[in-house]
Amino acid sequence: MKKRKQTGSANSIDASQNHRSLREHIVSLLRGGSAHANFNDAVAGFPAELRGRRFAIRESESTLVQRRRAKAATNRFPYSAWELLEHLRIAQRDILEFSRSPRHISPKWPSGYWPRAAAPPNPRAWDKSVQSFKADLRAMQELVADPNTDLFARIPHGDGQTILREALLLADHNAYHIGQLVLLRKLLGAWKE
Repeated sequence: MKKRKQTGSANSIDASQNHRSLREHIVSLLRGGSAHANFNDAVAGFPAELRGRRFAIRESESTLVQRRRAKAATNRFPYSAWELLEHLRIAQRDILEFSRSPRHISPKWPSGYWPRAAAPPNPRAWDKSVQSFKADLRAMQELVADPNTDLFARIPHGDGQTILREALLLADHNAYHIGQLVLLRKLLGAWKE
């Protein structure tokens, strides 16, 4: 039997196919929802009257179990939904703009990453923040999906960051705080399983 000349490994995959697959996975990760609630689920139908409210365990609920939980949780959830939404929006905008503009100046840490008040300043502010978050998330997804974006190149105005690192940082940060939003909704009785 004549042996065939091997020209490559059966397991080798074209580098561009690898990059396309990596881009698709990162975009999916940014979109969220694979292993947890996504942003749309977390904010959809969030009752307006609860958006500026922080959760605190009421004294009348202080059974022994509640007291133990209260000590562990210091009696309250530290943020309102508005604070979490704005923090998500501000941090995401910072990561996106840093990724694409050498002129971007990050907000002052930590005060510039959180709203000043626990509640939205007006009824339209919530919707405006949600729409801004979604637009910036789409922009980051488009940046990652663009085959002209080198995911591995150092960002020239950074100190070692890459678009890949920034996209993963954003996905991680969003997942963490979206989880907090879901938890807050559950504590406030505003989450439907």
